[in-house]
Amino acid sequence: MAFGIKRNELNEWKRAVLNGEVAFLTHYWLDDRYPDVNTVTKAGCGNIDKLAEWGKQYGLKKEWIHKRSKFPHFDLLGEKQIEILKQEKLSSHIKRFRLE
Repeated sequence: MAFGIKRNELNEWKRAVLNGEVAFLTHYWLDDRYPDVNTVTKAGCGNIDKLAEWGKQYGLKKEWIHKRSKFPHFDLLGEKQIEILKQEKLSSHIKRFRLE
């Protein structure tokens, strides 16, 4: 279950993904499979090859891409999430969701 984002943030992420940009959306998240995780960052791009190539620099594998409808994305969790947000200069996500 996702929460903690505004509709316009979601819509902006969707627009960027559909335009073939690598876009990031961080939100609070609850999933019984990950009891120690309460946020996720979705790194998405409508061009799966571009997304896979982007992910390589962080050790992400193409087969980890969630290919849901028009919004393929990687789910970034935990330390990897923080590492990538820092590298992508998205400290606002880290601060907003108190990831450190």
